[in-house]
Amino acid sequence: MSARPMTSLERVLTTLGHREPDRVPLFLLLTMHGARELGLSLETYFSRPEYVIEGQLRLRGKYRNDCLYPFFYASVETEAWGGDVFYTDDGPPNAGPPIIRTPERIRTLEPPRVADCPCLLKVLETISGLKAAVGDEAPIIGVVMSPFSLPVMQMGFEAYLNLMFEQPDLFEHLMRLNEAFCIEWANAQLAAGATAICYFDPVSSSTIVSPEHFRRTGLQVAMRTLAGIKGPVALHFASGRCMPILDDLPPTGAAVIGVSMLDDLAALKQAAAGKVSLLGNLNGVEMRRWTPEQAEAQVKAAIAAAGHGGGFILSDNHGEIPYQVPEDTLLAISEAVHRWGTYPLAVPREQASSSPPKGPRS
Repeated sequence: MSARPMTSLERVLTTLGHREPDRVPLFLLLTMHGARELGLSLETYFSRPEYVIEGQLRLRGKYRNDCLYPFFYASVETEAWGGDVFYTDDGPPNAGPPIIRTPERIRTLEPPRVADCPCLLKVLETISGLKAAVGDEAPIIGVVMSPFSLPVMQMGFEAYLNLMFEQPDLFEHLMRLNEAFCIEWANAQLAAGATAICYFDPVSSSTIVSPEHFRRTGLQVAMRTLAGIKGPVALHFASGRCMPILDDLPPTGAAVIGVSMLDDLAALKQAAAGKVSLLGNLNGVEMRRWTPEQAEAQVKAAIAAAGHGGGFILSDNHGEIPYQVPEDTLLAISEAVHRWGTYPLAVPREQASSSPPKGPRS
């Protein structure tokens, strides 16, 4: 008699222990597609926790996903700070005008309390509802924006970079405010039933700041913040490169690193083996145009590069799959993981190379 299949949580915990589970875990990080399942506009979908709960459960059933992802949209955090949110028909809600119009405003700013923010309470209610539905069968992934990256939405990219380099005292003060909020928000999600927290930090990626600057700033922020989060954390650089800073990341305590398609996945796996697990790295933008055959080829290549020995979760490289990615492509990705990701793997191990593999283009 064959052993029963692992639950999604068992599968994930096994691979995070750098051992091979029954299959490579699949994290399809779908936020908006649930609206389509329910026939709702995005604004209506995100208006009520029960819609997102039902959407996430339907998506997991359809695509045999190994996680639930109650992330609404990034600007929910600036909404909590008093900002506006703008909805579109075919993409994630975006932050409105900056809440920090001048650097001096930082001196009088106070972090919001989670309990006072209806937008955040909706997310917590969603997490609680998903936990009630699945128990410990599947991981529920909460999300926070890094205190180091949140200012891009709080004050705008150019103004934030000017602050960072020209007014270090106000920069440090803003970091402390954001750290306090981030820790409270992460721990509230864990208390509501989240299994782990994804800490999005694109500004720390080597695509945006130099490794040297990261070590002086974003890394210090991450060390302080993750120390206050009372559960497992994944660091995610939202499509940005992380290979130049990979050795700096294990001391933060993060168990998982979300990696970019711009990095060489096989080389990353070789460097990370036994230290941290990898999450990635399918190209979500190109995914919109993939045929089922291209989807299978990309899944197979990723598994060959990083699947051997555990320590790998297949996902997209940004942390949110675009709304334009069609159902047929998502089904093809799922089918390919179940075909090629079953251990022992049938795909040969890909040797680390000096340049990122180039995916098929249409």
